[in-house]
Formats: sequence, C-alpha cells, structure tokens
Amino acid sequence: MKQHIIKIGLITTLFSFNIANAGLDFNTIKSKSNYKFFGFSQIGVGFGDGITKKSDYKFQADRIRLGWKYFSGSISAKIFLDFTKDGSNENGIGVPELVKDAFVSYKFNNVLVLKAGVFKTPVGMGFTTPGWNLDVIKRGFDKKLAFERDFGMMISGRDIGFGNNAKITGLETGHERPMKGFGYDLMFAGQAGRSGAVINAKTGNGEAYMGRLMFDWGEIFHIETSYGISKDAGGTNGAKNVNKNIIVTSNIEDYKVFNIGIDSYFDRASLKAEYYNVQNIRGVSGWDMKTLALTGTYFITDTLEFAIKDISGTETKSSVDNDARNTYIGFNYYINPKNNKMDRMSRRSKNSNRIQLNYVYSDVDKGFKGVGALFKDNAVLLQYQFKF
Repeated sequence: MKQHIIKIGLITTLFSFNIANAGLDFNTIKSKSNYKFFGFSQIGVGFGDGITKKSDYKFQADRIRLGWKYFSGSISAKIFLDFTKDGSNENGIGVPELVKDAFVSYKFNNVLVLKAGVFKTPVGMGFTTPGWNLDVIKRGFDKKLAFERDFGMMISGRDIGFGNNAKITGLETGHERPMKGFGYDLMFAGQAGRSGAVINAKTGNGEAYMGRLMFDWGEIFHIETSYGISKDAGGTNGAKNVNKNIIVTSNIEDYKVFNIGIDSYFDRASLKAEYYNVQNIRGVSGWDMKTLALTGTYFITDTLEFAIKDISGTETKSSVDNDARNTYIGFNYYINPKNNKMDRMSRRSKNSNRIQLNYVYSDVDKGFKGVGALFKDNAVLLQYQFKF
C-alpha cells in the first residue's frame, strides 16, 4: 500500500514540475475552462380511453434528465442522461438509451464545427427542438420518423453570411438561436437504431448518411430541409436463418427520409409547419408515410399561452392508404417567469416552471399502424415541468 502512495506522490510531483517549467499553473488552466450542470423533469398524468388498456388514467414521466456542458477554448462537450430510459438497451448504436448525448466538438469557426459521439441527428425540425421547449406536451406520431440520436461524426456550420453576429458554442444540433444567414449539417453514423422506423440494428453492421441545409432571418423566419438514409432498416441485409435452412430476405430496403420545416416568431405569436415524406419503414418496401404538422401559439397574457398543433398523416402499406390525425389544443402557464419579454430567446428562459394542459382530438383509420406516439382515442394530458 505504501509503495502505491509513494508512486502516486512521485507522479504528482513530476507532473507539477513539468507544468511549472511550461510556464503554466492549475489556476490558469482552470480559468480557461467552465462547466454547466443542468437538468429538467416533466411529470404528468393522462386521461382517456386511449391512455392505457386497463385504466382511464396513467401517471407518467416523459423526461427526467440531468446533463453537463463543458467549454474550454474551441473545445466543447456535452453529456446528457435520461433516467426514464433503459440502461441496458443499446438500440444497435452501441450506447444505452439512458445516454441521450455524449459528444465532444471542436469549433474551428462558425463555418466549420466538428462533432463526434452520440447526439441528435440533423433530420427533422421539430425533433431537434429541445424537449423542455415544446409547444404541446407530446412531439406527436411523426417524431419516430426522424433518425433520433445516433453514434457518429458530423460537420456543421451556422450563421454563415450577413454579418456573423450569432453566438455559436459548438454544441448546436438544431436552430437554437436566431441568426441571419445559412447553416448546414453533414453526418455519417451507424444504423439509426433509435428511430421507430429502423429495427434489428447492430453496431457496425450498417451505416446512415444525412444532411441538412437551413436559412434564418432573425426571429421572423427559419426554413430548413433535410434528407437521410439508414441502410438495411429491417436488419443487416434482412437475413434470418429459419430452421437453419431457409434464408428470409424481405426486409432489406434502406429507410429514406425527406423533411422540410418553417418556424417563425411575431412578438406574442409563433407559427410552425413541418412535412415528412418517408419510404421503406422498417425496411419494408412500399411501407411509406407522409405527414404534415401545423403549430401555432399566442401569449394571451405574459404568463398564459394558448397552443394548438395539428398532425395529419397518410400511411401506405401493401398499396393501401390509411389516414390519421391528432390535434392538440392546450394552454401553457408559466410560473414565476424570469422575464416578460416576447423575443424567442426570452421565451425559452420562461420554461423553468411551467404547467401544460392539452386536449387531444383523435381521428384515426383502423388500419393505420404508425411507428410513433399516436393517440387512437381522445385524451386529456396534464404536465408540470421543472428546469434549471
């Protein structure tokens, strides 16, 4: 035991000596780095015939998350955990569901930021909106059409042209801040196993490619379009050994996603529109879907906001079309907000304590399957959010 203590002491002394000779000290190093600890929880209850099979209500936690952000010069990093998720299921990406984000980035400049690790993929405008900043309680049944998070590498740029005045930290995965100019993301990753449209993914057995182009003009206008492919969305080559003799290769198609979204803010109001066109869900040829989500919000008072979101979709499977519609109508009440301003960034800071109440109207064809959070019956949702 004493030998180990002596060795540790010697290593520490040598390390300190080398740092001193380099003209640095620990206080200097610390001053160039900073950390941020953050988190939020969303606790709620749902009522209605479609909530559970055995009861008319269900208590639920949509998210219980803690995270850390790290900044040191051009380097930034993020770890984000969700304690409502499985700590053993890796979804084929090599990291448990419990881990939402775990990545490091290097910012060369606003035009070029390199990221590596697990983070949100650049497909789907609504999906890259933080969960604590949603207008209604649920993302909707189109969320699972996105690629979700994946393990890979991405190069990004933001605020390109028109002055370059926005704050870019290197952690951006969506359109977090209003800016003027263009932005882009290009990502290479493994199979998108966390997507509801990709199954049987295995680490190292497939790839995903995706990209996004966006343009912003301050608060008033944001538009983005993205496209992605996850190879062999029914499993690697779709191959299954049945009775050791027969090889089934029916689910070998690549899952393909096209998305376009528009987001605008006008003082007390906001408007959003988002369209998905996807092909070969779960690797099944001809299992396609198109969805359109329209969202509007308006602050009736400085603390009470009205919100409405309508999501409609047409699913095609085996050449048969089925339709679905979920319409959320609700109110967001902000308790003790930090400010009464109505610009986009100030609205985000209001979300430390928020109560949301939604009524969900459902109109779904019996044959509509879907892959996401679809309400097949009307429901009432109530949720409290705490964020720090």
